[in-house]
Amino acid sequence: MPLFKRVTIVGLGLIGGSLGMAMQRRRLATTVVGLSRKLATLRRAKARGAIDVGMTNARRAVQDADLVILATPVDLIIPDALRLAHWMRPGSILTDVGSTKAHIVSTLDQRLPQHVAFVGAHPLAGSEQRGIDAAQPRLFEDSLCILTPTQRTDPRSLARVKRFWRAVADRVIEFTPQQHDRVLAATSHLTHLLASCLTLTADSTPLPSPPPSFLEMTRIAKSDPDLWDDIFVTNRVALLHAMDRFDHQWQTLRTLLKRQDRAALRRLLARAQTTRDALD
Repeated sequence: MPLFKRVTIVGLGLIGGSLGMAMQRRRLATTVVGLSRKLATLRRAKARGAIDVGMTNARRAVQDADLVILATPVDLIIPDALRLAHWMRPGSILTDVGSTKAHIVSTLDQRLPQHVAFVGAHPLAGSEQRGIDAAQPRLFEDSLCILTPTQRTDPRSLARVKRFWRAVADRVIEFTPQQHDRVLAATSHLTHLLASCLTLTADSTPLPSPPPSFLEMTRIAKSDPDLWDDIFVTNRVALLHAMDRFDHQWQTLRTLLKRQDRAALRRLLARAQTTRDALD
């Protein structure tokens, strides 16, 4: 039995398109509506099985929805939410898939109309690719989704969104919005910055075939700059703290290399190896 009668996905890129495919595959909604400004995107999303109905009219797309999912870049989530919420029916739920949370959740908690419930969400899935043609029906399998409720979050709406993501992803956990941003700054956002820095640091006359380690570590440097600069700026406070911690470790390595202190260097590398092994 579907969890929702009508779900509207706003933004049909990699995440929105993949989510629509996953919903169709698991029959989580009777009708999946896609909202986009581009008719070509709507046609492609429907052809790929991500949506049942495509619309360019925002009011029509959300007015009958039980659940509206904002799968737009992070800098658009707040203005889109405030605009669409006025057309959503009482009792409906608004959620998102944004990579930063504190600013989004605090703003929407205060400014959304009371007839709409908001539940912040962030599925930790994706790739450096973008667009509906990159969407995959199994993108969220074996992934983690973080929900970021607050004291203002409606418990029944939270429970429904949690059931939804448990049907799509492997695991669902809850963080505060601030905790989410601290953890993601250190494990995701800093990683993207490091990949870009490593790419820019490479020799200007690269090898004909770069080592696999370099290609693996710099793959995400191919990610969309228009998407990631918004994430970096939105989460800049937590990200700057993560960069400070990284810089401390980096300076320690520099000192050990200058001293040729092999014993201390091995101890540091062994600690990193043990920490990384534990993640598996």
